[in-house]
Amino acid sequence: MRNGLYPKLAAQGMKQNRRFFVPYLLALAGLTAAFYVMSALCFDPGVLHMRGFAYVMVMMQIGMFVAGILSTVLLLYINSFLMKQRKKELGLYNILGMGKGNIALIQCWESLYTAVLGIGGGLVLGVVFHKLATVVLVALLQFSIPFSSSLSLPAAVTTALFFGGLLVLALFLNLIRVRVSNPIELLHGGNVGEKEPRTRWLLAVIGAVSMGAGYFIAVVTKDPAVALGLYFIAVILVIIGTYCLFTAGSIALLKMLRKNKGFYYQTGHFIGVSGMLYRMKRNAVGLANICILSTMVMVMISGTLALYLGQGEIIAAQYPANLNMTVSFDPAQGQDVDLEGAKSLVDRFAREQGVPVTGLDAAEYLHFNVLANPATGRLEVGTQGDNNSRRALYFLTAQGYAALTGDEAPSLQPGETAVCGTLPAGFGPELTIQGVDSGKEVGAPQSLTAVQTLPEVEYFRTTFDMNEPLCLVVSGRDVLAQLWALQSEALDNYAADLTAVLLVDLDCTNDQELALVDAWSDSSISEGFFEGTGTWEYWRVDSRAEMAVDGYSMAGGFLFLGVILGIIFLMATVLIIYYKQVSEGYEDQGRFEIMRKVGLSQREVKSSIRSQVLIVFCLPIAVAAIHILFDFNLVARMLTMFGVRNVMTVVLCTAGTLLAFLAVYAVVYSLTARTYYKIVR
Repeated sequence: MRNGLYPKLAAQGMKQNRRFFVPYLLALAGLTAAFYVMSALCFDPGVLHMRGFAYVMVMMQIGMFVAGILSTVLLLYINSFLMKQRKKELGLYNILGMGKGNIALIQCWESLYTAVLGIGGGLVLGVVFHKLATVVLVALLQFSIPFSSSLSLPAAVTTALFFGGLLVLALFLNLIRVRVSNPIELLHGGNVGEKEPRTRWLLAVIGAVSMGAGYFIAVVTKDPAVALGLYFIAVILVIIGTYCLFTAGSIALLKMLRKNKGFYYQTGHFIGVSGMLYRMKRNAVGLANICILSTMVMVMISGTLALYLGQGEIIAAQYPANLNMTVSFDPAQGQDVDLEGAKSLVDRFAREQGVPVTGLDAAEYLHFNVLANPATGRLEVGTQGDNNSRRALYFLTAQGYAALTGDEAPSLQPGETAVCGTLPAGFGPELTIQGVDSGKEVGAPQSLTAVQTLPEVEYFRTTFDMNEPLCLVVSGRDVLAQLWALQSEALDNYAADLTAVLLVDLDCTNDQELALVDAWSDSSISEGFFEGTGTWEYWRVDSRAEMAVDGYSMAGGFLFLGVILGIIFLMATVLIIYYKQVSEGYEDQGRFEIMRKVGLSQREVKSSIRSQVLIVFCLPIAVAAIHILFDFNLVARMLTMFGVRNVMTVVLCTAGTLLAFLAVYAVVYSLTARTYYKIVR
């Protein structure tokens, strides 16, 4: 044969099978573009010169890893589908005299065309989308980044080599399939039917137990640290349960529908139910894949969106002023900060740097963890116990409360306290704080009477402490000293220091604020800089502008990655649905042709198609919605570790993502049903 024949046959085969190849090429181009964008951001030298670059680098590296795994699975899945659909064509080549070596050459040319069109087109799309992605990322991070707008050669080479390797692997698997098959098997490879599957009750029980265990973990877990540790265990259990229940449960459901004579013996139901039942072993895995991928899309996007939108609340709560200057001092070492001297130093230094101070206040507090022990009715310092009963306890002076919240200071007498928020169940109004060491009481207890309830102090509520915060406002510094002595005796070397925070309001831009912090850092190492401020353990300066950079770098990187991976997972979901429906359309084509010959009308054909496609579409998304419902608690608990404690933000993000996904899913349903109908008619 002439060598020019093979590329022509390869091109002709791809053209004739464009219904299969076009989605494959689009998927390859889309995956290549997404991988290139993340790779280009990793290799971009401008990223190294921005604040918070580590967050973006780590996010993109994680994205490349996950996208690489998903691309491998998805492309090999589509390749396997294409080979099944084309077995008859390849078998015909063999019958007409072509050897398997000749067929291998045709497949090599097809792979070359696929690489040029898919990978080449994907790199072109990637370069275009990279520019768009940098604009979006800058908007999400809320600060400028010196991104490069030109082609990233290292990223292009990395992407081309990775996807080129995947196509070589797919070609190798195809050649093995052809090598071990005989012409008759190839001719009939696309027409192999399925026996009626048996109802496997053991598998159904395993699925129900796995799903129930995963749901149980998701619902009962309260501690954020435990939630993070158990999350992937719960996910694995739910995935196992999903596959088992779709495989065994769907068969049982279809058999129950078949036994219902009033439902089954209707034209619209008879064909769909009977056809799906005989293909259910293959159908079940596909439906489970759709369900799991849909869940992943919604969890990733809703979780990262809640984290991003929560940043504004976190920053506003943690930074009531431009600068938080935290001064920690240990009375056991004879340390005592001079707040007036500290204020004077800050005001003088800011004026020297040309930055006006518009407000300067201070708050003193003490923070240590306690166990709200229901057995003793006490808040115990030094007692270990159930994490759900532990509290991050903050004692704040009345003047400090006014400084942190901007509200009027409560009027309190010694021995009285105002509770910010809600006490643990069963506690109050008489509160006893007791030191405990190795199960024995240590020192005299401190008693406080709750005489007032105030709103939660957001400054403490949005901290990254894994224990639920509880703030008690006391009359003054002398009470703080007594509480410090109590916890110091119980905790010994692990005792907390007293803390004063200076709240500094400035009239300046973010860049000026960051420059002032840098100047403070440089000047503070000079001898005598802190003279007149008393004695203390350490002095830390936190900037609202810097927090915004770090917070939005992390949250914006997460959201950007979540959207990209969400799009990839959505692409995988759509392709699985499409190829599944196309494959079944060709399998059903002959059956519907026979039914027409015995009197089935076009309207009845449409009704039957609608019944079958609705079952295929509604079941996975319904189960995915249930997964999201049970997963909500775990996601909300884990987000508290990042400071997102506003449950309503998480609720709105989850509901909005679900509704948006349902809208996209409905469009896919419409297009898939139309494609299926065109094939079978």
